Amino acid sequence: MKRRFAVLVVLMALGFTSNQAFAQATSSTTGANTILTGVPFLTIAPDSRAGAMGDAGVASSPDMNSQHWNPAKYAFIESEMGIGLSYTPWLRNLVDDINLAYLVGYKRLDDLQTVSASLRYFSLGDISFMSEFGTFEGQQSPNEFAFDLGYTRLLSEAFSGSVAMRYIRSDLTGGQLVNGVPSTAGQSFAADVAFYYQNEMRINRKESTFSAGINIQNIGAKISYTDGETKDFIPTNLKLGVGYESEMDQYNTIGFYFDINKLLVPTPNSDSVDIVGGGFSDDKSVIAGMFSSFGDAPGGMKEELQEITMSFGAEYWYNEQFALRAGYFYEHENKGNRKFITAGAGLKLNVFALDFSYLIPTQRNHPLENTLRFSLSFDFESFNNQR
Repeated sequence: MKRRFAVLVVLMALGFTSNQAFAQATSSTTGANTILTGVPFLTIAPDSRAGAMGDAGVASSPDMNSQHWNPAKYAFIESEMGIGLSYTPWLRNLVDDINLAYLVGYKRLDDLQTVSASLRYFSLGDISFMSEFGTFEGQQSPNEFAFDLGYTRLLSEAFSGSVAMRYIRSDLTGGQLVNGVPSTAGQSFAADVAFYYQNEMRINRKESTFSAGINIQNIGAKISYTDGETKDFIPTNLKLGVGYESEMDQYNTIGFYFDINKLLVPTPNSDSVDIVGGGFSDDKSVIAGMFSSFGDAPGGMKEELQEITMSFGAEYWYNEQFALRAGYFYEHENKGNRKFITAGAGLKLNVFALDFSYLIPTQRNHPLENTLRFSLSFDFESFNNQR
């Protein structure tokens, strides 16, 4: 029987829970009841702008990386075409070979329609597999990726909608035996359904914008690492957000954003954790799990409310060229206990834009401490205008 070393490294590498929270997740003697799913890398903030605003991005102003947060925002983006690349060295305080890369692009077809695509690649470094007797049985380089295609349409002057299709592949073991069972790379297909509202107005003789958004992410098939013997829910999410942006004067603009997020998967009621995926297995269908997720917590409505995470973000722009950002992310201690402050900055040139963000946990010695994200984007329309 193989050790669970690889599984624990994978869960720690994702950094979604503190060590204490994970240890409590299957304990009936505490109030902790963390929801674990397959392929949780899909919920990592891939870009620096939202990452600097406490992971608030559902209702922020449209940008290059809207594909992850709310692809319906592309209907209001000013440029005709763009491409962006983000890179995150993940958990550098623990290991030095785990990375997240994100490539995204969009193209406006006409005044009403926009198409978009993205590729997310998560490398978990090298993992050695050992038998229960300490014998070396091979080394693998686990990795996961997701490829998206999105279509966005402007539905009115202030309202848009979008659908994105996603292919997911997760190879955590490289085909190694796990507890005597052959393992395979997990695969799944999913979809996002998103809407965005943007209303421009004048308040106190200043241009202002109110925005709101909703994105139901990763509506898709369960994933299995054992040829269907055990299946785990993927992280279906409900994201809701509001935003308000206003000019301070001719050169200065400030915006405030607030998001809430809830996993639409069943709350665990037992101690059975899937060995490879890390999630809790459940006999419910995907759709049944989504609807029941609003009322299946063992602790009732009190626990259901604990499953909601909150993101607060602020962004300041000077002359539409230099940005300062800050934010705060909150998750209840019984549901993972992620609480951190974020900060970042951005520089926008005629063609290129460069952003970075920095994460500061409120707990000491947290796996996510000192997380940095870097994003680079290229505006094709601005490039063509300079030729």
